[in-house]
Amino acid sequence: MYVLRYLSDKFPAPRISGKLHLRLLATSDLHAHLMPWDYLTDRPAATGLARLAPLIRRLRAEAANSLLLDNGDFLQGSAMGDWFARQGPACPHPMVQAMNALGYDAGTLGNHEFSHGMPLLRDALAAMRFPVVSANLSGRDAPLAPRYAILDRHFTDADGTSHPFRIALIGFAPPQTTKWEALKLKGAVQSGDILAAARETLPEIAAQRPDLTIALAHTGIAESEESEGMENAALPLAALAGIEVVVAGHTHLTFPAKGETLHGKPAVMAGFHGSHLGLIDLTLTRGATGWTVATHEARAIPASAEPQADAELAALAAAAHRGTRDWLGHPLGRTDQPLHSHFALIAPSLARSLVATAQAEHMRQHIPPALADVPLLSAVAPFRTGGRGGPTNITDIPAGPVLQRHVADLYLHPNTPVLLFLTGEDVANWLERAAILFNRITPQSRDSALVRSDIPGFDFDLIDGVSFAIDLTRPPRFDPYGHLVAPESRRIGELTCKGSPVRPEDRFLLVTNSYRAGSGVYPASNRPPLATSTVPIRDILAAHITAKGVPPLPAEEWRFAPLPDTTVTFDTGPEAGEHIHDIARFRPEPLGLTPLGFLRFRLSL
Repeated sequence: MYVLRYLSDKFPAPRISGKLHLRLLATSDLHAHLMPWDYLTDRPAATGLARLAPLIRRLRAEAANSLLLDNGDFLQGSAMGDWFARQGPACPHPMVQAMNALGYDAGTLGNHEFSHGMPLLRDALAAMRFPVVSANLSGRDAPLAPRYAILDRHFTDADGTSHPFRIALIGFAPPQTTKWEALKLKGAVQSGDILAAARETLPEIAAQRPDLTIALAHTGIAESEESEGMENAALPLAALAGIEVVVAGHTHLTFPAKGETLHGKPAVMAGFHGSHLGLIDLTLTRGATGWTVATHEARAIPASAEPQADAELAALAAAAHRGTRDWLGHPLGRTDQPLHSHFALIAPSLARSLVATAQAEHMRQHIPPALADVPLLSAVAPFRTGGRGGPTNITDIPAGPVLQRHVADLYLHPNTPVLLFLTGEDVANWLERAAILFNRITPQSRDSALVRSDIPGFDFDLIDGVSFAIDLTRPPRFDPYGHLVAPESRRIGELTCKGSPVRPEDRFLLVTNSYRAGSGVYPASNRPPLATSTVPIRDILAAHITAKGVPPLPAEEWRFAPLPDTTVTFDTGPEAGEHIHDIARFRPEPLGLTPLGFLRFRLSL
């Protein structure tokens, strides 16, 4: 959506007589990426808070007045975060230690703060030496986080005069958080609409007479029109009176690209995993009614390409770093075939099917006796398929030993399996929702992009146990939120189970994950589960590989309905050429690397 702007590494703090300069630095969607290390491949990587830390320290030192803020999703999402969660009661979290050491001034909660459960989150919040706020998430029986925080500071103007300065910070997270994490939260957290929470809280903040109000909004920049329960509400949020600065996130994008604002107000999005640091420079003047923003400039600064870690943060993380690597180096079994995701969005994938098989076999023991004869299906999406994560965001496990880190690569999140009851119509609609990943393709067209850039690969939730074809000439039946937008359209055809056509009234059992179940984004996903398991799918997968190895790809397949004389383009990891035989049916033609480093193929449909 937004073009990345690479900037000079010089960011002078303005010094204008009679005016006050305030520098805001922001991180977002760190996802427990602390060290510059790719634990899934066990090699250095250009990610992590420890890699951003030297830039943070320098930019703070260059400004007389500054605040360091975090915009949520800091606790979960890396192998180190998962390793820590497995240790039992232990405090503080390595990310909390690092954020305390860097002197963060405030933060907010993201939706993934709850992914490891409430006890870990409460321990982390108790150990933080800065306020964490959330206006639209609240604890049912015990306080979770304050809706807002007031920071009273003394800032120095360009002439060296010190002034009292009051900053208000209000935080938000997607209201869908309680659905996405419903099985972990068990009703312990309640969520509300972002804009409704803002309108309720801003008058109370105004009564505190702040000089500046900042929204820490773990929400993306999307529609300008307000609607109830918006997941990505940063744009209408910025339009509200009383908010003067917006720090956005959640969608792992960067903003601004070329000096854009949100309704004329400075705003920033800082990428993900420490890829960028958000910077907003404000120049304020003082008048009869108090301080006002005279000028502002916002930037998303790319982190250094060199994976050098800040010495202090590296020392704090040393034990967790070593423990994570030791855990992930544990051997589990072998595979005779490579497990990769280079083409998981366009063809059947053994890597994805392996996860589907493991979770389905685990949940067989949870099937109610009365439903023992009902066919069991399994829904899994591929996690690492390039996209916003870049060309190295690909699973590529060679034939040979399977280690714990390979399992972590195959399944990134601490989800648990859930058993749902579906009809044949539900199964068809589930696949229709998955098929929104693809652009509509005109017959006999040449080189249209096959995959939509606004739909992530991890949303491509296919179902093992059925066979089907996807007709790319038809419009998507659903939108990304699961709303029916084209009732007459059916992309999914030739839907069969064990060779028999699937009828709308047929009965099925479906294994999905705790994140998908209850989300409502996939049709029928919000139904009450028939059964749940408390065992993480990653542990189920590890046990399956240890006991049974890696089975061959099931006979059931999915495919695209033929489109003669039609070609499309598809971007994937730069090493995909080694596996090109997997997509021989498309007569693939490598077209070289894109400017972002993806390998582009021309495919014949």
